[in-house]
Amino acid sequence: VQERTIGEGIDDAAASNQVKMRLLAADRVAFQEVDVEVAGRNLLLSGTAPTAEHRQAAETIARSTPTIAHVYNEIFVGEPSTIMRSAQDEFITAQIRTRLTASRAVRAVNINIETYSGNVYLMGTARSDHELQRAAEIAASTPGVRRVVSFMQVLAPRGVQSYAASLPPTPEY
Repeated sequence: VQERTIGEGIDDAAASNQVKMRLLAADRVAFQEVDVEVAGRNLLLSGTAPTAEHRQAAETIARSTPTIAHVYNEIFVGEPSTIMRSAQDEFITAQIRTRLTASRAVRAVNINIETYSGNVYLMGTARSDHELQRAAEIAASTPGVRRVVSFMQVLAPRGVQSYAASLPPTPEY
């Protein structure tokens, strides 16, 4: 069972769809490779945009959404991903999802995973600092991962504590 309510999930999905539609309406070609992920009123922009101006415009559009509390702009400026790279990223995401689901220390249903060019972004909630750390470790030790960035939040008795960190992958043995 997810830690967020059905209403919160619907709000997050609506915000994500709204931002993606606004991006495509602004410039369909420039923003076709931009992914929008929302969890707990936190919005992640990832993927590629052709120029720094497009990157900034995407962030401006995201920030104008009233239900969003934080915007994390991880858009790379440059050429879109190749089909091969996209397939590798999907495979990395699937491996991480499988490993998180198999872990007794992590409630995988509360974690959204986005992968772009081997960079893995984790969003969602953790029930403890240990769970948050374990999720990041699992992602970082997955073959093909270049970097892990966690935008997860730890649920606390009196609210939610934000946590954002970047972890290098662990070496393979």
